[in-house]
Formats: sequence, structure tokens, C-alpha cells
Amino acid sequence: MDRNLVTALVADLCERADYPKPTEREEVRVWSLSGVERIRFFDGRSLIFKFAAEPFTDEHRALDFARAHGIPVPQLYAAIQRDHMLGMLMEDLGTPIREATDRDGVHAALVIHAAGRAGTMPQLDQHTLSRLPNLAASHLKRLQEQGRWLDVGDVAEGISILQEAASSRAVGAELAPFGLVHSEFHPTSLHVGAGGWRLLDFARAFTGPGLLDLASWHGTIDAADPDRLRGFLETYVAAGGNENTLAKRGGLAAEAWALGWHRVWAIEWFLEQSVRWINNPESDLVYIVAIRRHLDEATRLMEV
Repeated sequence: MDRNLVTALVADLCERADYPKPTEREEVRVWSLSGVERIRFFDGRSLIFKFAAEPFTDEHRALDFARAHGIPVPQLYAAIQRDHMLGMLMEDLGTPIREATDRDGVHAALVIHAAGRAGTMPQLDQHTLSRLPNLAASHLKRLQEQGRWLDVGDVAEGISILQEAASSRAVGAELAPFGLVHSEFHPTSLHVGAGGWRLLDFARAFTGPGLLDLASWHGTIDAADPDRLRGFLETYVAAGGNENTLAKRGGLAAEAWALGWHRVWAIEWFLEQSVRWINNPESDLVYIVAIRRHLDEATRLMEV
């Protein structure tokens, strides 16, 4: 991450949004590909500065789409893309008044899915979903060509099993809800403040099966829980979600399909990070452990 470029983006964004030079920059969260800072001004005002490298450089467009389709998001005051980096100046929502609940998640999901298809964003339809294991296999091959990930025969075997089953298990991907997918849909991405809720972190939004958002709500730290997700899906439908949410897909119950494909989606993403975006051999063991766990869950959930 080019810190000089990040500093230049702060200055240019403030000038573009007609704000003075900030007097303080406080790191909120920073990692290798993106970061969030709270910037303060001499008169007591504050804003959020978010910056990101590829592949997260289109979030401003996703935020514009979300706002235009009735999804509550932070106000975006200015955005600049420069040298494969995105900088955004946004409303500071402050400290949440409470954590988001499952009820909040259901309501937010209904609003997200009502936005429909986002034609300018990547699309994950039945065909492209079925290709995720193939992409994962190609990432693994590239890693091994670099002399990395050589002792992971179990990972290669698990991906191969998913490749064989992918076409049949991807059937039903375009059943409703199909449209905007937030893709980082967790309670931590839902800011509940005194003025209502706002949805954050649209950096990886795409058009695809809404069930992937619903499957991601409870996270991946704990073991996948189909019964818990089934209850969440039923609550979503009872609150006005499309009845096809509960329909079988690819020969699987909706909850197993959603959790299984969500894990496959995560596997491909972790492998791509390892070989392309992060490309740091020192991180390999962390990714291998995560991928092994997701592979075990994906093959079990998808009954292969």
C-alpha cells in the first residue's frame, strides 16, 4: 500500500468535497488491501476516509447503485480512482447504538434484494457459479507452479470432487431472490444508529443468488448450521421475501445449497487472494487451514 498515495488522496478528496485540510487522521481498520480512517477538522467535524487497492476499487459505484435503489448507505461526498487505488470520503456514522440482530438482517436483506439486478456489476449466474471450482483449481495450479501449496493433496482432491458436482448442484441459482448481492452481509456491516440503519462495505457486491447473502449473515467462524439458516430463511419469507427462497435447488434443500455454495465461493476467493491479490507465502498456512475447513463443509453440505 503506497502511503504517499493514500495521503495525497485524503488531500484531494477534501478539496473536491470543499473541506479544509484535516487536523487529525485516526486509523479505524487497516489491512493490506484497504483501510478506514476517521479524519477530523479544526471545527470539530469528522468524516470517514476509506481507501482500497484492486480488486476493491469499484465500491463507490456500488454505493451509488445502492442509494439509487433505496438501500440506506452512508453519504458519499467524493470519490477518486488513481493508480489502481480508490479513495472515498463518506459520512461519519459514529458509534452504533447496538449490535444488529437477526431481525435487522432480515429487514436489510429484503431491501437489498428489492434492488434487483445491478447490470454494471459482475454477475454470478448458474453458469458462472458452476465454474467456481474450476477457478479454484486454476488458482491452486498457479500456486504450485510457484513452488507453494505442494503438500495439499486433500485440497486438490476436494476441489476435484466439487468440480464434478458443480454443474448439477448449481441448478436453481437464478431462482428468486436473484439480483444485488452485498457479499459481506454480516451484522458488523449493518450500522444501527440513532437515525436508523446503514449498510456498509459494498466493495465486493455483485449480481447473483440472494441466498448467498442470507447464508453469510451468521459468518463462517462457527460450523455451518443448516437448521439455523433454515429458520432465518423462513423468517425472511414470512417478512415478505420471495417464496422461492425456500425452494430446493440443485437437488438440495435451500439452506444446504446456500451454505454449500457460499463456502465454495469463499474457497475460490481465498485461493485468488493467495495467488493474486495478497500473494504472500507467509500467509499460506492461514489460508490452507481456512480452505480445508470450508472444503469439508462444502462437500458435506452439497452431499458429494
